[in-house]
Amino acid sequence: MTQAEDGGSNRELYALLHVSPEASDEEIRKAYRQWAQIYHPDKYQDQQMKDVATENFQRICEAYEILTDEYKRQIYDIYGMEGLTSGLELGPKLNKAEEIKEELERLKRKREEEKKAAHFQPSGVILAQLSVPSFLAGHGIMRAMSMNSEIQSQISKNNVIAFGGTLAVKGNDGDAAANAVFRHQLSSVSSIEVMASVGLRGLIGVQTSRQLSRHANATMGLAMSLRDGSINLSNSWNRQLSTTSNASIELILGSDSSVAVGWRKKDKKMAAAGEIRIGTSAIGAVGRYTHRFSSKSHGRITGKIGSSALELEIGGGRKISDFSTVRMLYTIGIQGIYWKLELHRGAQKLVVPIFLSRHINLGFAAGAFLIPTSLYLTLKSLVFKPYYRRREKQQALENMEQTRAQVKEAKAAAEKAQRLLQNVANRKQNKQLESNGLVIIEAVYGNPKVIKSINNNSEEKEDELASQIVDVTLPLNFLVSDSGQLKLHEGVKKSGIMGFCDPCPGETKKLYVKYTYGGNRYEVEVDDLQELILPQEGHRI
Repeated sequence: MTQAEDGGSNRELYALLHVSPEASDEEIRKAYRQWAQIYHPDKYQDQQMKDVATENFQRICEAYEILTDEYKRQIYDIYGMEGLTSGLELGPKLNKAEEIKEELERLKRKREEEKKAAHFQPSGVILAQLSVPSFLAGHGIMRAMSMNSEIQSQISKNNVIAFGGTLAVKGNDGDAAANAVFRHQLSSVSSIEVMASVGLRGLIGVQTSRQLSRHANATMGLAMSLRDGSINLSNSWNRQLSTTSNASIELILGSDSSVAVGWRKKDKKMAAAGEIRIGTSAIGAVGRYTHRFSSKSHGRITGKIGSSALELEIGGGRKISDFSTVRMLYTIGIQGIYWKLELHRGAQKLVVPIFLSRHINLGFAAGAFLIPTSLYLTLKSLVFKPYYRRREKQQALENMEQTRAQVKEAKAAAEKAQRLLQNVANRKQNKQLESNGLVIIEAVYGNPKVIKSINNNSEEKEDELASQIVDVTLPLNFLVSDSGQLKLHEGVKKSGIMGFCDPCPGETKKLYVKYTYGGNRYEVEVDDLQELILPQEGHRI
């Protein structure tokens, strides 16, 4: 299980200074002065201790410098340290969160484009249409086949060239075409491309695109058919409605004129799209909804209605690797009943529609939907889930091995930081003992499985799992206030607290605390980003 990243990854500096993400400049300065009293190198004579203090004092100074600078803090809150090291130009013109976000995205895209420069980017689709009725009639199972491929290369900073081709066969008829596209970036907001295609549908054309505003862009194209000399003019406008949705209008004038209005919305859990098109040859509407059940699987439903289409498509897909996704869809409409299998691998796609029946029989239609669904659920339960569990466990072990040296180094740094806290922590603990106040008697941070075994007093702790926790009793005693209270702020990863570290990178973490207060014993367990306030009566054992 991966660690949740909803904001916690950009809050380590707040944890380091032990302040809230909403802390004022004065609160940050006060926290800095308190930490400086502990970690200033001039306070130590021993060279080893001085080196440890210097290292941690530099961390405190860096956190203070960033969090007390209005623009740096705003960038850090949005994108963390990555934003501060990405080359953002700080200044008055970047005084809004939206502007900072857009500028960082622009720089990210620029770096990605530069990285891909001089590298070929292949993409393509293979479509193989199968027909069960044709096969049962003895005419062969292959109904039609087509291949579409393109290779794109960035030949310079502002120029991209692409070559592609299409080959299609259906029965005794065939079609083929070859095309080339040259794209030139005129400026940061506009580009132009020239295209040519030869074959049965040969054409030449030119298209230009321009960013009209921060949230809108437009494209205009002109194409002429080489077969009959007809001219098509296309215009499209796109407008971003919010951070997750946009709308578009497309107008085509020519031999097959049409106008279309579309809308799209996409976030972490769902994606939806709709389009209404009115043309000289057909009128129709398409709607699609995709729901993401997890990071690896999703479900989809699509509906089409119009003068030449009435269709409902239901299905889902699963990510089988970092680059590959499989999908199966069931379609029923006026054209008949279909299964559709898809394999996506990077920019390559294999699509296999399987035609089942032209006649819509209720029993057959239900069977065509239920049989593969039942088969999938059975395989998922007996084959896929066990396989993915084994693979995830293996990946976790491999990840543990890869991060072993990193964790060892982080634990050593945390132990050094704790050494400088020890004297003050002991004084605070003794003071709380004298007043029967808050005393942390045990605190561990890390893998929830190990923490659970601690709570259950289990002796069976694997060495690999035991290495995924860190003892944080001392730093928590240090953070107890003179009034006998302790507060860890919400939305801040606890691994960033001075004297803590991340003992299991990429995994979920929890904090377990056992403490005494007023002569009573208490214990509590909280998630990594969860607020913790001690003492509380609800924690009493």
